[in-house]
Amino acid sequence: MGKLTLYHGTPNRIVVPTYGLGNENHDYGKGFYLTESMDLAKEWAVCRPTETNGWVHQYELDTDGLEVLDFRPLGSLAWLAELMKHRDAADSKRYRMLAARFIEKYGVDTSGYDVVVGWRANASYFYIAREFVRDNVDIDILDDLLSLGDLGIQYCIKSERAFSCLREVDDGLTAVDYAEFNERYNQRDIAARRKMRELVDSDANKVTKVFSTLFEVR
Repeated sequence: MGKLTLYHGTPNRIVVPTYGLGNENHDYGKGFYLTESMDLAKEWAVCRPTETNGWVHQYELDTDGLEVLDFRPLGSLAWLAELMKHRDAADSKRYRMLAARFIEKYGVDTSGYDVVVGWRANASYFYIAREFVRDNVDIDILDDLLSLGDLGIQYCIKSERAFSCLREVDDGLTAVDYAEFNERYNQRDIAARRKMRELVDSDANKVTKVFSTLFEVR
């Protein structure tokens, strides 16, 4: 990968990436989250309903010598399993029982990696996840649903070594207008969920290979 230019969208003008901070309930657990897309970073900077402008901080990450785990080639099941470790898609007893088995079967051990790369779980993800665990989505259309969700790719800086390889660009601070980019964020989400509902309701969704069938003994 070499050196990457990445962006962090936030309501805060001053940001100090710090190893060990962050929320365990975020997509990939504790870490510092960035994206390669300036436009997505702008949307994420003002995605909360605070009506305050945000900021995008530009960084350079030197990945030489870092262990990077990219969920994209691993597929949607591995990605969903990782998210289930940190975020609940449902609060039922059935979900809690099956989620543990799903993670055991499809989960990836991320503990040895410095950086984790994968889709961002926004509101569209929760629509996919809820329908999936309710057995309303066939596994064969999961990848298509994720692409329709337009989730965006994010980088999670996990290890102390990775934090030491991250440098903020001195003149890379950009102000973000709330009205413009919050509207873009909301419209992206509305359009994504509409397209996903259409696919879930279409004949392409056979609803034969579903969440609960993954655990059937053959």
